Amino acid sequence: MKKLFVKDLEVSSEIIDFFMIKSFDIKQDRNGKRYLDITLSDMTGEVNGKKWDIEQMGSDEISKLAAGKIMKIKAEVTEWRDTKQLKIMKIRFANESDEINKRDFIKAAPENPKDMYQFILSTIDDFEDEELKKLCKSIYEDNREKIMYYPAAMSNHHAEYAGLLWHIKRMLKAGIKMCEVYTNLNRDLLLAGIAIHDIEKLNEIESDENGISPGYSFEGQMIGHIVQGVRMVHNRSMELGIGYEKMILLEHMILSHHYEPEFGSPKKPLFPEAEMLHHLDNIDAKMFDMEESLTTTEEGKFGEKIWTLDNRRIYKKKF
Repeated sequence: MKKLFVKDLEVSSEIIDFFMIKSFDIKQDRNGKRYLDITLSDMTGEVNGKKWDIEQMGSDEISKLAAGKIMKIKAEVTEWRDTKQLKIMKIRFANESDEINKRDFIKAAPENPKDMYQFILSTIDDFEDEELKKLCKSIYEDNREKIMYYPAAMSNHHAEYAGLLWHIKRMLKAGIKMCEVYTNLNRDLLLAGIAIHDIEKLNEIESDENGISPGYSFEGQMIGHIVQGVRMVHNRSMELGIGYEKMILLEHMILSHHYEPEFGSPKKPLFPEAEMLHHLDNIDAKMFDMEESLTTTEEGKFGEKIWTLDNRRIYKKKF
């Protein structure tokens, strides 16, 4: 039975508890000795761990390591570059006698997936543009089963059960408000771009039904969700007879939403709705990372460094 959670870990303490494998790798130190580099998680967050004497585990146990497996860990909580880390002394697979509750280990979006899906579909139903409505509804109805549990990433923002729905819903709500302020925006075009900009993450990354991603699919590694998304929108638009200009604009919105070539976008936004899509995506990702940091930070203190925020340490105010 689990008693201690990631958010409760204190530096210099020794712990014995259960954690789920998020990812792992067998590496070599400077002397050529193998060690286990592992990311462990539960419903409150994740923490990196190292087991330096991996040979004690035995080849059979090492070969059974996999994302989603629950392990019992004995470790010392240390700190490396302002970030908590586990120095693992003992590790074993959980068994039936451990009375594990799987929900303790599954980090999930704060809202029910069915409710989030319905919000997105209702937003699409409100489109005045019938072509954009037809295209987006077709995409969502075809992907209904997977999107209910899919994360938005392997380890970055919204990397959780139903995280992709949560990311898109929050962006849609923000987009609706932005259209009230910036009245030159085409509301349906912006919201359609938001609804489908990350939809091919369903095929870029792999995930089990708990929202745990072991890694990228072959196509995801070779092509990526931006190009996959452009291709999907092009093919679906041709099938449904969507107007040529609308098809190209949506493709451009997907292509440019990461803004910079080093982040996967070969083009920068060339019209207002594409520009707004990028900023809404960026805002939601950064707000998510800050929110996550604050859940494990004491009032009046700075959290751990967050590499997605340029290694900033986020302050939690006292009021």
